[in-house]
Amino acid sequence: MITLSPTAANEVKRMGSKQNSNLNFRLKIQVGGCFGLFYDMSFDNGTKEDLTFNSQGIQIVIDSQSLNYVNGLVVDYSEDLMGGGFRFHNPLTTASCSCGNSFAVN
Repeated sequence: MITLSPTAANEVKRMGSKQNSNLNFRLKIQVGGCFGLFYDMSFDNGTKEDLTFNSQGIQIVIDSQSLNYVNGLVVDYSEDLMGGGFRFHNPLTTASCSCGNSFAVN
């Protein structure tokens, strides 16, 4: 399961309004970054192999391989003096970089 906070959902909706409104919010885990894995977000139609979650009225699509690294993930969004950004609260993470986008799991 993947959950968006209300502020993250609002930001995804804002970003999605610049895209085609029929697209889903995709979360994917890519290899790379300081700790070996990083979060990649985009908008697309999804595929029949994808898993789909609904959180705060947002359709989230993710491939089964990526879900192995983020089951239970809560995505938040906050703004500070440096600007806004998504924050990832992943119960499977064993280490992460200071930006919070790159992480490691056991």
